Amino acid sequence: MPRELLLQVTPEIAANESLLKDYLSKQIKVSPQDIQHITILKRSIDARQKAIKINLKVIIYLKGEPFQETKIELPVYKDVSSAQEVIVVGAGPAGLFAALQLIELGLKPIVIERGKDVRGRRRDLKAINVEHIVNEDSNYCFGEGGAGTYSDGKLYTRSKKRGDVTRILELLVAFGASEDILVEAHPHIGTNKLPKIIEDIRNKIIEFGGQVLFDTRVTDILVKNNEVEGIVTQNGDKILANKLILATGHSARDIFELLDKKKILIEAKPFALGVRAEHSQELIDSIQYSCDYRGEHLPPAPYSIVKQVNGRGMYSFCMCPGGVIAPCATSPGEVVTNGWSPSKRDQATANSGIVIELKLEDFKPFAKFGALAGVEFQKSIEQKAWHLAGRTQKVPAQRMIDFTQNKVSADIPKTSYVPGTTSVEMGQVFPGFLSQILREGFKEFGKLMRGYLTNEAILHAPESRTSSPVRIPRDAYTLEHLQIKGLYPCGEGAGYAGGIISAAIDGEKCALMIAESLK
Repeated sequence: MPRELLLQVTPEIAANESLLKDYLSKQIKVSPQDIQHITILKRSIDARQKAIKINLKVIIYLKGEPFQETKIELPVYKDVSSAQEVIVVGAGPAGLFAALQLIELGLKPIVIERGKDVRGRRRDLKAINVEHIVNEDSNYCFGEGGAGTYSDGKLYTRSKKRGDVTRILELLVAFGASEDILVEAHPHIGTNKLPKIIEDIRNKIIEFGGQVLFDTRVTDILVKNNEVEGIVTQNGDKILANKLILATGHSARDIFELLDKKKILIEAKPFALGVRAEHSQELIDSIQYSCDYRGEHLPPAPYSIVKQVNGRGMYSFCMCPGGVIAPCATSPGEVVTNGWSPSKRDQATANSGIVIELKLEDFKPFAKFGALAGVEFQKSIEQKAWHLAGRTQKVPAQRMIDFTQNKVSADIPKTSYVPGTTSVEMGQVFPGFLSQILREGFKEFGKLMRGYLTNEAILHAPESRTSSPVRIPRDAYTLEHLQIKGLYPCGEGAGYAGGIISAAIDGEKCALMIAESLK
């Protein structure tokens, strides 16, 4: 009978199938030749001691025991070209996985995406990086695949209770992702590989009768007697359907403003805001692995750090080992940062958002904007950063120790942020209470990770799009909007997800609830 084992091995053994087989043969007291196959179920790194170990969960099949390679395949989809239509606004993970689920359930999705297809987006990303030109419909946040496509493709989620994480990972594998994402404790696809997967998902939606409309921005939601009738696009075209999944992402401010104007219930939601810190990857490796040289069998080290500072949570967010910092503004006149890594995570720098949890009371200076108070708070910081950095996509920057000492940095070395940096005292970017918490917090981080607090680390501001500043309230069971029948607020933009996996799960759940309501 196949044996399941939990074990700790050296990185060298974990990386070499032959060495692993030899090690396991001694553990179960059989000849290596008697081991037919080893399936790795889970893999994680234990770097708590100087001698780093790899945790493995494996199944061992001996010769004569039944074993068959399992090939992960897509569900059986049927043609839905003549089926009942459901509008899906947004082609991020929530929208795309909602569309796939709708097809599986026999419904026709019409996916409306304001931005370009995944390949067309690249020209606009180059424009913001090189020419400092922001396309309001096609950028790092908007376009096919959503924000995650060109900002790393990290798949780690703590949202295990929200739904079937394994199903989403297996669907990604079936669309071309490496099977490693089923095994790794912190799975990651990489910005260089995710676009092809997104493109294949879109082609599958179209193949089975769904529609995907690019360069199509929603300018109105048609509602009659508190029930959805359809949407209007920027060209004045109407698309009619009485079921609408609203999966626009956390930066679709025009949609939030539209809902507020139409008196469709939304509410302000706390989010987190701060800076993006960049260190050399070599330094992070030396801190995390307690070594001078990482070696070929260990991946570039990530870090995760949380601290309570002055009654607020301050923590690392969207940490990118071997990655770069990107400009993620969605409108002219603002500066926004984010980070991403290629699949190999082989860049010389590591970056992470370092953010502070906000409270609704922080938005009081913008109380006149009602449910949009958090949006306006967010805007005010992004616009201030733009002005301080010379009214370009250059980013306000400061050396870390200089920031803790309220000292403008005499110089800023070249960082991975392509548009460039401007030396600024960060206290000018943020409200006083946030600057103080960040200063104290970095000192505390330096105590938790020896070597982290260094003037070789460069802070870029702001990291402001951590999650939606608005929640679109919905019924906890039916997932319909509390006020508008047929409207299904979905994913990060509605305040119900935080990342690729949880957004995809929420998209599937909304599709399932629509199918249930139509029975």
